[in-house]
Amino acid sequence: MKPRIKGRIHIDEKYVKVGKVEYYDLNAIDSKTKFVLAHLLVEHRTKEKVVEFLSQVKGSCYDQILAKYHSERHKPVKKRELVRFVCDGFENYRNAFNKLFYRVAKLTFGVPIKAKVKGTKYNNNPIERYNEEIEQRYKIMRNFKNSVYAGSFLEMRRIVHNFVNPHMQLKGNTPAERANVKIIDGRNKLLSLIRYVHLTIK
Repeated sequence: MKPRIKGRIHIDEKYVKVGKVEYYDLNAIDSKTKFVLAHLLVEHRTKEKVVEFLSQVKGSCYDQILAKYHSERHKPVKKRELVRFVCDGFENYRNAFNKLFYRVAKLTFGVPIKAKVKGTKYNNNPIERYNEEIEQRYKIMRNFKNSVYAGSFLEMRRIVHNFVNPHMQLKGNTPAERANVKIIDGRNKLLSLIRYVHLTIK
């Protein structure tokens, strides 16, 4: 499954409580398609864990990132229009980006939520909106009992967001449809997705 990158890739984390321990729900989302490209629940945001997280993006999208780099490499470095990642000031995001995408993509680092208000070019709103969706559901539950359940729930949340729920900003399309990932058809998208997965793992 290779979603088409059409915008910037925003990365951020959401605090969730598992028992009495705070975990980080790491997510990466395309600003235009709203497709969640990567997700990982971690107790600590070590460099190794963030590399594991961003490796999901590399696994599904690296050919596109590389193709864009090759089409722009003849230009001066500062004028190259490469795939751009956007994140806040957490250093391990930059460390992991440099390990996986050094030179072939660009990183806008240290961006607060309301960056445009402060006069900078980008903000991190696309991923913040997705985190708010998780927050609304999480408030009802209060916390997760264990990390296995939390990981499964958040992964299912990503699948439903990508493939099932129509997105208002996408004029009723799902993020998967906008990202050119067409693995299911029909009006009952959840049922179609279950059937697709069943046939795939047979």
